[in-house]
Amino acid sequence: MSLRFTYSCFAPLYDTLVERATRSLRQDSLAHLPASPGRVLLAGLGTGLDAPWLPPQHEYVGLDLTRAMLQKALPRLVAHRFTPLQGDVHALPFADASFDHAVLHLILAVVPRPEACLQEAARVLKPGGRLLILDKFLRPGQKAPLRRLLTPVSGRLATRLDVVFEEVLARTPGLELEEDQPALAGGWFRRIRLRKSDQLR
Repeated sequence: MSLRFTYSCFAPLYDTLVERATRSLRQDSLAHLPASPGRVLLAGLGTGLDAPWLPPQHEYVGLDLTRAMLQKALPRLVAHRFTPLQGDVHALPFADASFDHAVLHLILAVVPRPEACLQEAARVLKPGGRLLILDKFLRPGQKAPLRRLLTPVSGRLATRLDVVFEEVLARTPGLELEEDQPALAGGWFRRIRLRKSDQLR
């Protein structure tokens, strides 16, 4: 069973299950988008739950794997300069350094290859640009046997439970950690801000 299929089926229920629990987390994360206008990638857009807190001065490109999710997101983003695109975060259809900033909310722990997702986001980001991340991560050395045991099933249906963010970041050179805050569920969910080094061209 593919993520494309399960999230297409999941789309009608997604807001009911996720919106309230993540509302304030999204707001806190998106408050770090800068005041100066820029081009922002929303990778793994979902149903557009970030929309109420997206500053209006930016131009947004929202990418999601499923048409069902994009269709739910569109009405929420009519007030923004927004381009929807169906695609895969493992292989973004953009040139290098195409975006000023990128938002990865609840996507790194969903995809089969989080390292590829983060590497692609870093590739399309301009030097000095920021990545805003919100997701569930294990800490280095955290055993969490139940989460690891469930991941082969949960990863096929909806989300992985065993992603160690530090391991993912270590495989993506040129990103500097600016903030890492516990956000929900005793710190299982974390709000992270990265910056792409100015030295990368």
